[in-house]
Amino acid sequence: MSRATPTHRGPLADALAQVGALLDFAVRTALAVPRALRTARGPWWREFLGQAWFLVAVTTGPALLVTVPLGVLVALNVGSLAGQLGAEGYTGAVVAFIVVGQAAPLVCALMISGVGGSAMCADLGARTLREEVAALEVMGVPVVERLVVPRVLAAVLTTVLLACLVMLVGIGTTFLFQTGLLGASPGTFLATFVQYSRAPDFAVALVKAAAFAALAALACCFKGLRVGGGPGGVATAVNEAVVLAFILVFVANTAISELYAVLVPAKGEF
Repeated sequence: MSRATPTHRGPLADALAQVGALLDFAVRTALAVPRALRTARGPWWREFLGQAWFLVAVTTGPALLVTVPLGVLVALNVGSLAGQLGAEGYTGAVVAFIVVGQAAPLVCALMISGVGGSAMCADLGARTLREEVAALEVMGVPVVERLVVPRVLAAVLTTVLLACLVMLVGIGTTFLFQTGLLGASPGTFLATFVQYSRAPDFAVALVKAAAFAALAALACCFKGLRVGGGPGGVATAVNEAVVLAFILVFVANTAISELYAVLVPAKGEF
């Protein structure tokens, strides 16, 4: 895996070159997934399980700490606005849209990008500087299959499971806050929540979580394997990787949300 080399291109040309290199890296990783799964042995599985456990350990706590106040904020703002409009009965529907459709996948993606992804990038960057990656290539070990695929798959699995937990905690927090402190009717909340939420809503939330995790992991691995310039280059690569991952996540979220709205019409009548 070649390191980044200084160039004299303009900012736009450099950005386009980076996008092209990232796209090529993503395609090579996608093609390597079936080969890696077919020929997976002890080291590959240890890498996969180790990365999955690490991501679970570092993202679960922060994700839940973000989800609880987010659920309270949603409940407080939705309850206040619904009271002003005389539409208290629709709070469950709003929660279904915000927490299930948007908040849960984005919270998980930001945790994977900012916490897990930065660690991935730093680890691969350090290995690149120590020439461990070059040594693997010399020995004929496919770097993408050995190092990248386990991290991408671990990020996808962890984020999907984390999204389920975040949805449960977010909906539960909002329900308890609105019914316990704001005096909303539990029956009305649950009735509108069930009326306006559908199985495809939960399914697309998990699809979003998986897509966000794959994009974030690819961006972080890509930057980690192209580190140059000594230890300072690792810090620069981590910063660039997190920013790039955030951009990819928000672009993908917009695209998936718009496509879903076209393919699956809204349910119920307001």
